[in-house]
Amino acid sequence: MWVCFNDGFVSAVQDRERPRTLVVRARNERHLADIFPDYEVVISPDADYACRLFIHKTEFAEILADRVAGIDYDNFKASVKDRRLHRLYADFWYLHAEYQREISKPGIR
Repeated sequence: MWVCFNDGFVSAVQDRERPRTLVVRARNERHLADIFPDYEVVISPDADYACRLFIHKTEFAEILADRVAGIDYDNFKASVKDRRLHRLYADFWYLHAEYQREISKPGIR
């Protein structure tokens, strides 16, 4: 699962050894530290996502629910203050718009 917060981008996947645990990964250590301040961030420089932490699924869900409840913006991209993160999301938005245009063509699903 990819999650785009206005202060960080994370990827959450199943922990291979613990069924109730997620590995939450990021490319920027600060994103994990800011969003999950009570968790230890592990750095693996050679991994696809160099930064990661381990969290129980219910705790992750609670953090997501709190973040959703705290949304106070009416334009997500405009709420992103970090210039590099904003550019990442703008590129992501563009690719999604291209996808929408592509699947909107007759005969394509």
